[in-house]
Amino acid sequence: MEQVERLSYPIPSRAALEPPAEWAELRSTRPVAKVTLPSGDTASLVTRYDDVRQVLSDPRFTRQLDADDAARVSEAGGVFKSSMAEALPQTGEGHQRWRRMVSKWFTAKRMSALKPGMAAMAEQLIDDMVKQGEPADLKACLGFPLPVWVICALLGVPDSDRDRFAYWSDTLLNLTRYEQAEIDAADVAFNAYMAGHIAAKRDQPGDDLLSELIVGTDSAGERMSDARLVATGRGLLVAGHETTANMIGKMVGLLLADRRRWEQLLADSSLVRSAVEEALRFDANPGFGMPRYIGEEAEVAGVRMPAGTTVVCSMAAANRDETAFARAAEMDLTRSPNPHLAFGAGAHSCLGQSLARTELQTVLEVLLRKLPALRLAVPVGELRRVEGLVVGGLRELPVRWSA
Repeated sequence: MEQVERLSYPIPSRAALEPPAEWAELRSTRPVAKVTLPSGDTASLVTRYDDVRQVLSDPRFTRQLDADDAARVSEAGGVFKSSMAEALPQTGEGHQRWRRMVSKWFTAKRMSALKPGMAAMAEQLIDDMVKQGEPADLKACLGFPLPVWVICALLGVPDSDRDRFAYWSDTLLNLTRYEQAEIDAADVAFNAYMAGHIAAKRDQPGDDLLSELIVGTDSAGERMSDARLVATGRGLLVAGHETTANMIGKMVGLLLADRRRWEQLLADSSLVRSAVEEALRFDANPGFGMPRYIGEEAEVAGVRMPAGTTVVCSMAAANRDETAFARAAEMDLTRSPNPHLAFGAGAHSCLGQSLARTELQTVLEVLLRKLPALRLAVPVGELRRVEGLVVGGLRELPVRWSA
């Protein structure tokens, strides 16, 4: 009985693009379930839409995962317990002030201005992939490099340093793939690089996000410390690279898994926006989810949670909740409205969601235009999941494009 109640988390799935069978059972009978994390510690898993939204929106459930009685996500702690988490205020007015400063950069106008550059990057990467010949791994050729190029451009990082940023992102988001010594070395190397980069931006500001934060906060008399600027850069990298890189692969994989979906977009490109939102909702392999810590007693789904409980919110399981989405198990490219929780909810919802949406829409538009005959080069059943990352994805996405 204990084995049934104490699932290992993350819950594995037999198919790369399909949800674990346990999700439906958990939503139905155990909306708050005890799970064992990679560290061996115990947490409470929440899988229903309303409950996940409640926890993510309730300020009592915080990101203070360094509390003495908080469950460790993994032995190393990873991105949830890092110098970034220490340098940035995780809760309260300090966090909201930091968010307001950074979010000024992610406006609709700014995203619209970035789109032509993103499209040019995507076209260059697709052209390079085509030159290499088919079959090709779309994730390696397009999905992985594009978001790091975009993040480096946002931070004013030279193109020559893109590979280093990609490595740091992969290492700092890993739960199990790297030894602690390698994670620590990446942490030190990234912080040292960013400290020098920020010093150069203070001396000679550009038109990038870091320069704008430096100039804007200095002129307002609210100088942002170097440690906080480093952590901001790191937050954008780890939150904006691997997540979007893997989502590009999963989005295209989902659209090609049933090629009628791809044909639907070829016939009506106005569906790109809603197709991206549906891919985000339908993603059954998002990774770890969102952990929260509560320092006082609370109740979720009628279950009492004592102070000191660590809660893991599975937004992906919530996005398959039939009480929130009609025909939740079907991928509907015309679905609207689509209030999915892929970017979280409440005060800590994803700061860069407008950037991610712009990248995903741009990639899809360029692929449809340049490679209309795109298709999977292997059966869907042969696609494999990435293991060990905080964010989920496909190991590779083999494709062909000849008519």
